[in-house]
Amino acid sequence: MIHSAPTNLRYLILADGSFGPEESKTANACIRYTPERVVGVIDSRLAGKTAHEVLGFGGSIPVVASLEEGLPLGPNALLVGIAPAGGQLPEEWIRVIGRAIDRGLHIWSGLHSFVGDVPELKASAERRGVEIHDLRRPPAKLPVSNGRVRSVVATVILTVGTDCNIGKMTTQLQLLGGLRKKGIRTSFAATGQTGILIEGRGIGVDAVVADFIGGAAESLVLECAKDSDLVLVEGQGSIIHPSYSGVTYGLLHGSLPHAQVMCAQPTRKAINRCEWVKIPPLADFIRLSEQAAAPLRPAPVIAVALNTYDLSDDAARAAIESVRRETGLPATDPVRFDTAPIVDAIERFHLARPR
Repeated sequence: MIHSAPTNLRYLILADGSFGPEESKTANACIRYTPERVVGVIDSRLAGKTAHEVLGFGGSIPVVASLEEGLPLGPNALLVGIAPAGGQLPEEWIRVIGRAIDRGLHIWSGLHSFVGDVPELKASAERRGVEIHDLRRPPAKLPVSNGRVRSVVATVILTVGTDCNIGKMTTQLQLLGGLRKKGIRTSFAATGQTGILIEGRGIGVDAVVADFIGGAAESLVLECAKDSDLVLVEGQGSIIHPSYSGVTYGLLHGSLPHAQVMCAQPTRKAINRCEWVKIPPLADFIRLSEQAAAPLRPAPVIAVALNTYDLSDDAARAAIESVRRETGLPATDPVRFDTAPIVDAIERFHLARPR
């Protein structure tokens, strides 16, 4: 029912024309969290550079100009490393994927356009014995949500955000290790294609028919809670996003979190590509998110995760301190600085929560 990914993959990542800090979210997360699975990145603009030179992390993973230049690196899979708006598969990439299939590479993609639905690619993969994995293809027979999570003993923590692509998945992955080090049995419920690749299981909820988004979230929490005392649910979208708020509310009401961690970017004042939607002050936004959850289960925001990648160290620390004063909540940039303020807040909440 839930997608799963093996761990013996060696990805050559396709990100031609888009490899960078903001545009190649899937590629970047795989490089950050599973670098041992990445042999190289295809981007003809940046060929000759390393992942570290492009992203600031990733070490010596090379950037190559083409599929053919990447094959000597020994990949056994081609990973589509971007998820553009609408998730469409560029025509040129269909040809690249076709050549990869001819070379025996398995295909992993998180686009809304399913590679397995392209007739020539499907036929070629069947001839070559190659597997095509469309991570956003939803499982069959998902239920609607009906509050089954209320029976779960595990504490459920959902990341929410002021906008898309602001760090909701990254925050949970950064917190995961810190919570496990404290001896808390913690699992990560992946709700997007990148999280599935990293965690090895999950459901891409933004491709689920609207009526079943809550059911997908509910199913994930129930599955993760079987062997965990704490479940970190990957958030999506934003409650004020004119395009993607549907999936945000589906996750909120399906996963029924006990608490929320708010993700924000201090320099972002409006919704990306929808500048007419201004982001409210953070304290106001926190109240909106708490009010959205409250009718089904109160879920206070207990910490704030900031994305300060575009600020200097001094400016980032000043922004964090400003948020602490404004909200009265623990805050940090969990990628750039210590995760302890948020990890400790979650631990306190988890231990104090009535069972």
